[in-house]
Amino acid sequence: MLNATHDPALRSWVASANGAGAEFPIQNLPFAVFRPLDGNGPPRCGVGIGDRILDVGACAQHLDGLARTAALACRAPALNDLMALGAPAALALRAGVSQLLAERADSESDRDAASRALLGLDEVQLLMPVKVGGFTDFFASIHHATNAGRLFRPDMPLLPNYKHVPIAYNGRANSVRVSGAPVQRPFGQLKGPGDAAPRFAPAQRLDHEVELGVYVGAASTQGRPIAIGDAWQHVFGFSLLNDWSARDIQGWEYQPLGPFLAKSFATTVSPWVVTAEALAPFRVPAVARPAGDPSPLPYLWDDADQRHGGLRIVLDAHLRSERMAAGGLPPMRLSRSDTGLLYWTVAQMLAHHTSNGSALDTGDLLGSGTVSGESADALGSLLEITSGGSRPLMLPGGEQRTFLADGDEVILSGRCESPGHVAIGFGQCSGIVRAARN
Repeated sequence: MLNATHDPALRSWVASANGAGAEFPIQNLPFAVFRPLDGNGPPRCGVGIGDRILDVGACAQHLDGLARTAALACRAPALNDLMALGAPAALALRAGVSQLLAERADSESDRDAASRALLGLDEVQLLMPVKVGGFTDFFASIHHATNAGRLFRPDMPLLPNYKHVPIAYNGRANSVRVSGAPVQRPFGQLKGPGDAAPRFAPAQRLDHEVELGVYVGAASTQGRPIAIGDAWQHVFGFSLLNDWSARDIQGWEYQPLGPFLAKSFATTVSPWVVTAEALAPFRVPAVARPAGDPSPLPYLWDDADQRHGGLRIVLDAHLRSERMAAGGLPPMRLSRSDTGLLYWTVAQMLAHHTSNGSALDTGDLLGSGTVSGESADALGSLLEITSGGSRPLMLPGGEQRTFLADGDEVILSGRCESPGHVAIGFGQCSGIVRAARN
């Protein structure tokens, strides 16, 4: 699974990629879609390296074979053309770009070619990286499922099906937007416990959800379910994801068919897509199931997936209120959680999604569901942090929050670290809450 692109001794001639704590060292090479701020040319696909972005399509003539084909696909205004080529093309392109950017004795001509295709991140606008065709949000964190369930069903926090089947709902692909886009507080039907009838009003219990996004690369075939052992051949990469949620709308509408308007108004993703191959050093065993838990059905079980089907990605969520920003205060950390604790693996999610014969298409986006841990500092939503609003959160400067206020900014970040390997990051996924439109 590991190759020369993961070599911890590898360095880039782009100096900022070699600094301690760099999110985009040469071992990462995440993809994004950008537009130069000077208006010079249409949107196209690039690769992050240090504090710069490489225009991959402009380097196509300096690559060979499948890598050149993949680089030409990067001249499109979204990653979909590249993703549709499948895992072999993505691997070839990663190897080729790594060579172009590597600090080597024989790299002078490569350096000259690539340097002309580099732009500073302060010179570009990062756009939506993928044209999303479908969005499915899972519920893969047993800790989140238990914490949330306890608030609504104290006697039975975890429903009987949870440990047997990867639960998910189908969301709205056209509500997915890139980091930095504002999030407007939604209207909806609200009905509190003491209300005689519902009313139509702006949501008051607006929440964030810390999630990992999974982008489908090569499409699957209608009527042919994806086997767990083949699932990673359909995974192009990963991003940070915040599935904004209106808890008061959700509480009134979700029975009997599950989430609807409480979830469909906004989902924010980071502009950077970290490839599946870049995460190979951070693959871990699937979480061990406690004694007494049921074994997954055969179509959800694969020995290799159990050995290295998990991912150890540390996800942080920060909050900065409008008052904090005006006063120059830094964001306050809300949580730090770990995707290595998810009850269901990525391969199990893909296998179950297609088990009824439905297909996954290039550009489909899967969310992990809120990633929470057992401890109080690892809760991935305000619903959990404030126990449904009963325990207000204190912010610097004396403000309190039970749920998000207008002007609040939620910032997600992610990082992978493993002994013997260079750490990599995911950039940021942020959004500021705007007042409901009258």
